[in-house]
Amino acid sequence: MENSKIQKLVFRKVGKALGDYKMIDEGDNILVAISGGKDSIALVDILSIKQKYLPVKFKLYSVYVDFGFHTDQEVRYIEEFATSRVERHYIIKNKLEDISCFWCSWNRRKEIFLLAKKLECKKVALGHNLDDIVVTFLMNLFYHGEISTMPPKLEMFKGEIILLRPLVYVTSNEIQQYVISKGLTVVENKCPYYNNNKIQRRLFLNKLVSELEALYPNIKMNIFNSLKKIKTEYLV
Repeated sequence: MENSKIQKLVFRKVGKALGDYKMIDEGDNILVAISGGKDSIALVDILSIKQKYLPVKFKLYSVYVDFGFHTDQEVRYIEEFATSRVERHYIIKNKLEDISCFWCSWNRRKEIFLLAKKLECKKVALGHNLDDIVVTFLMNLFYHGEISTMPPKLEMFKGEIILLRPLVYVTSNEIQQYVISKGLTVVENKCPYYNNNKIQRRLFLNKLVSELEALYPNIKMNIFNSLKKIKTEYLV
């Protein structure tokens, strides 16, 4: 797909998500969690452009939680990239006492929420895309026996923090194309828990969905839309 077409497609999908789920209001302070991966890099870039054209005025901040997984040069790149697009970028250095996937994720969220509260950012934007939403649904269905996923907009702590996922309609492949079309640099994933059983399950389901998509091109959106059309009278 041509650069201009993929950019327009992604902008349109993000704009639709922002509108459908009423994600941004006048005067919002939004903290974007950035890891350096394609999703968060694209999210910061897109929201910074949307900021110029949306009818509501809002401020963007970003945060990178540094667990020491990236080099100083990579952390500087993330800082330079974000600083050129947001009101202010923050780096939080944290040393993990317990080495585990759960503990890493829990501590990262904790630091992000604490900073959001300090900055009076009621909303926190995360880079989860359509593939993440679909695979999380399948993870919960297959391995936990429940029907749930990551919602596009979620109130936490009795409304003190609202999580936003503006990329909810955008596929992982579309984000990859967007990043390439804009010539944006992405920092390599250096997660030390990549061989974790939970991550391996997610990778397996990602592959499964991709194989099914080759046969049924609309499968991701069909799964996503099914979560909004639950016929409870036909459930156990």
